[in-house]
Amino acid sequence: MSASTGLRAGLIGLGAMGRNHARVLNLLDGVQLVGIMDPAPGATGPAGVPVVPDLDQLLALHLDYAVVACPTALHEEVGLRLAAAGVHALIEKPLAPSVVSAGKLADAFEQAGLVGAVGHIERYNPSLQSLRTRLEAGELGDIYQIVTRRQGPFPGRIADVGVVMDLATHDIDLTAWVTGRDYENVSARTVSRSGRPHEDMVSAVASLGDGLMATHLVNWLSPFKERSTVITGERGSFIADTLTADLTFFANGATSTEWEAIRAFRGVSEGDMVRFAIPKREPLLVEHERFRDAVEGKDSDIVTLRQGMRTVEVAEAVLQSAVDGATVAVRAR
Repeated sequence: MSASTGLRAGLIGLGAMGRNHARVLNLLDGVQLVGIMDPAPGATGPAGVPVVPDLDQLLALHLDYAVVACPTALHEEVGLRLAAAGVHALIEKPLAPSVVSAGKLADAFEQAGLVGAVGHIERYNPSLQSLRTRLEAGELGDIYQIVTRRQGPFPGRIADVGVVMDLATHDIDLTAWVTGRDYENVSARTVSRSGRPHEDMVSAVASLGDGLMATHLVNWLSPFKERSTVITGERGSFIADTLTADLTFFANGATSTEWEAIRAFRGVSEGDMVRFAIPKREPLLVEHERFRDAVEGKDSDIVTLRQGMRTVEVAEAVLQSAVDGATVAVRAR
């Protein structure tokens, strides 16, 4: 690494997400985007950054690390090539289309002593970062349930995986991360209504450690976008909207009443509502900063390949449950 130019980074894939990665990499402090690989004729990146058609030509640019934003089906092949070449890698989610492939990638980077991370960008959303901190501080007391809703129109860019691997992996990862609990079992149903070979809607119920219940509703069939995470616990509920990066807390009420019928009810009542003022930095930029720091040997909060593999494992259990029509246990770590 040259002190004058910083880390030499490469990008693999110039699709919708790849172009966002190119934008951030081209402006990232301490990093020089030296090349992009995309086989599409006429593909162009930021001004002055060469676009090459194959991985050999990209590796010839002497990369320190690469961002893998090609289709999921290619992650294993590309990732193993990078590990063999001694190149650190940030691999877009999901890490791989199967647990077997994900495990090969994790093994390869660990054995080579390289930094490998997965681009689970929701971890860097300001609302979820603040939510996790507040849960760790015990602001909600005991956690009872987490409900996520992630829905919107079908993205034409996705062809190799269904909504479980593409979208639900966001919710699987953020649920385990924000609560600090592991998945134990899942029960799910899927449908395919858009005429494509993969599922485009899933409804899943899961059990996590310490009795936590999770529900995930994910689809590509809604004409509006929704990204909601609701956590209910002993002291109320947090609602995180990751589209707007807003975090709201609804407290359980503590006001007494003279109304006998209500006073006899043993549940909760409405209390104060607080919308927190939190700094709203771009999650993709924060993700890149954390990965850059990890490559430089600094202590940094990245999503490890083993964590990414665990998310794929839970997603596979969701798909298996839908096929079997039964609850599927997730292998204990």
